[in-house]
Amino acid sequence: MNEDAHDPQNATAAAPEESTQDLGGSTTTPGDTGPTEVLQKERDELYDRLLRKTAEFDNFRKRVERDRKEMIDWAAADVLGELIAIVDDFDRALAADAPPEAQAYKSGLELIQRQLAELLKKRGVTPIDALGADFDPHLHQAVAYEEVDGAREGEVVGVMAKGYKLGERLLRPALVKVAKAS
Repeated sequence: MNEDAHDPQNATAAAPEESTQDLGGSTTTPGDTGPTEVLQKERDELYDRLLRKTAEFDNFRKRVERDRKEMIDWAAADVLGELIAIVDDFDRALAADAPPEAQAYKSGLELIQRQLAELLKKRGVTPIDALGADFDPHLHQAVAYEEVDGAREGEVVGVMAKGYKLGERLLRPALVKVAKAS
């Protein structure tokens, strides 16, 4: 056996950790975490969780509000689209020749047509000015191509039915005749 292994002065064994006593009388070592540190760490974790949950809830609230607004806009666009069909019927009825005895009815139709036009304008619906414009497939639907003297190729030369927009959103494309090269 080796005598140096039993010699207390030559021993390389680890020294015990120093311990300290806090004001409350409990003994802690440098590697231990005290109740204060544990509570602070737990508090920090809970606060971090609170901030994250608050941010998640705020994002959720904004998403629900945005979805609700989009749903309302889609529903309004659907109703306004149906109303546009009625406006078209009024336009066709007023374009027809009426005998003199039907002028009172025609003036009543004109009044209703003006009220519908004001309602559409109030709700943000605007007609698309297509006649004379270049054909735009995002705004126009070509129903016919024809050769027209004095018109450039791709120019809208006739409007079969007006198109309408709700803000920047297309409700219905304009049904148009487009000039083609001769």
